Amino acid sequence: QVQLAESGGGSVQAGGSLRLSCSFSTYNDQCMAWFRQAPGKEREGVAAIGYNGRTNYAYSVKGRFTIEQDNAKNTLYLQMNSLKPEDTAMYYCAAHWTNDCYSGSWSDPTRGRYWGQGTQVTVSS
Repeated sequence: QVQLAESGGGSVQAGGSLRLSCSFSTYNDQCMAWFRQAPGKEREGVAAIGYNGRTNYAYSVKGRFTIEQDNAKNTLYLQMNSLKPEDTAMYYCAAHWTNDCYSGSWSDPTRGRYWGQGTQVTVSS
């Protein structure tokens, strides 16, 4: 069982920045991802990072968000810049099977093996 815990959410104005963190227990499969879910909407993939550092991003966040992983600290990060009201959602980190980061599967929430409890991000206009 892999345990994940997100932190760093909060309320910001449009154009602001937030940095989310996700601490996790040892995980041998190396594909970690961030998802988000807004009220009344389906959970969607935001970004993922594979074992060799390869990253994937949703089109809506490309150029604004950066996913990073510190293996020494077992921590996943999501740096979010130029935030928009439409980024408002509960953000979750997830652990996937390794190969999911090298296919389109990284953004499929049904592929997530383990999930954190989420951290709320609210962006006001």
